[in-house]
Amino acid sequence: MKKILSVAFAFCLSFCVSAQTETKARQEIRENILLSASNYTAYVDPSPSEKYTPTPKGYEPFYLTHYGRHGSRWLLGQGEYTEVIDVLNRAHDKGKLSERGEELREKISRFYNETNARQRLGELSDVGELQHHRIGKRMTEHFPEIFGAKDCQVDARSTVVIRCILSMEAECEELCRFNKNLRIHNDVSNAFQYYLNREPWEKRLRDARGEMWRKANFDFRKEYTHPERFWNSIVNDPEYRDEKLTSRGDVMRRTFDICANMQSHLKGISLWDFFTEDEVYDQWRIRNVDWYVNYSAGLTPFSQANLLQNFLDTADTCLIDGKANLPIMKDDTEGVRIALRRDYRGATLRFGHEVVVMPMAALLELDNCYPEWPLDDLRNLDKVWANYRIFPMASNIQLIFYRPKKGDVVKMDDILVKALLNEHEVSLPGKPVTGCYYSWGELRKYYQEKLDKYNGISRLK
Repeated sequence: MKKILSVAFAFCLSFCVSAQTETKARQEIRENILLSASNYTAYVDPSPSEKYTPTPKGYEPFYLTHYGRHGSRWLLGQGEYTEVIDVLNRAHDKGKLSERGEELREKISRFYNETNARQRLGELSDVGELQHHRIGKRMTEHFPEIFGAKDCQVDARSTVVIRCILSMEAECEELCRFNKNLRIHNDVSNAFQYYLNREPWEKRLRDARGEMWRKANFDFRKEYTHPERFWNSIVNDPEYRDEKLTSRGDVMRRTFDICANMQSHLKGISLWDFFTEDEVYDQWRIRNVDWYVNYSAGLTPFSQANLLQNFLDTADTCLIDGKANLPIMKDDTEGVRIALRRDYRGATLRFGHEVVVMPMAALLELDNCYPEWPLDDLRNLDKVWANYRIFPMASNIQLIFYRPKKGDVVKMDDILVKALLNEHEVSLPGKPVTGCYYSWGELRKYYQEKLDKYNGISRLK
């Protein structure tokens, strides 16, 4: 009896420890397997029950500055589909596919053909367009003081990639539907790429971490890639070898990417049951580490130094009345005073890619987007950092500015700002004035000093 009780106690203790150590990410992915798709994760609309912190008394929102990723899309390269299809077709021709393998071959081929993927590589899907319509609609609902003003001005710019341009158009259509008097200026040009897309020295920023970072990433991917069960489930001969196949792990990875990106379309085809829960989580962890190492660790957030500078400079233009003939004064007791542009209400919208959203969120230090996790502990990164919380399809960063309702000349610190990441209120560096509202004067100074330090000693020319 004592032995039975001892075994039972040990089992309960083991279960409790397992329950305690299971990560929040694993729980979230178990509840919604689509989150394991990393950068292929479709945008999740905020719950209607989620309420924003009330605007501070005596203040009004008047300006929104933004960067948004394009919506859901097809995969970028032909090989991302055909490499798996070709492997399955060769095995089929040799009679080596199992019943499950034949099912996988049929589903992927049907999906590839029915979505016309061959001719639509990288393009915005219907799901992606709808995501931006919904985001634009919620912008008008949350900030009618800005977008409902008869003199509201919106400057919207996009990278030259068609899926980004169409995402911009979808969002702007919703703004115009809300306010027919809205003045929108849309622009697309290579001239904006230096701040709307990746920096030309981005690779050098990644390389600056050294070979150890790259090796740690490679070793993690190797340790958590286990294709044996998956491969043996789709072939009927465990000894079968595809002479053109270099890695069974590549077949598993490519299949997982196709599966993950299926949520970008409304076809009703799913491949999730070809993977076990552990395989799904391991595939996500591999990508989680890869995105962290390449876009959020070390100096890599500074790949968006030009974008952050554009945020600061554009805000100055929209906030400060340059025609008021009131000089910006420095007073040790009152701080910097500015003359506000009382006639201005509007927004600056920028549209691009996840490889910008990810480092920009880290550079802005939104919530826990930049945890500075140690290289020798990547196995535990999933306990503190999950990529899908930052950069799903149509991911977006919004800074909303609030000014005092009265007074033409105010201190810079009197302007308040709050941040939204994917339409959820998030923290900013420093101490808020109240709730989630921060002093723009203090925040602007902090960011400018951060950029100046980087430009001075870490440009890596």
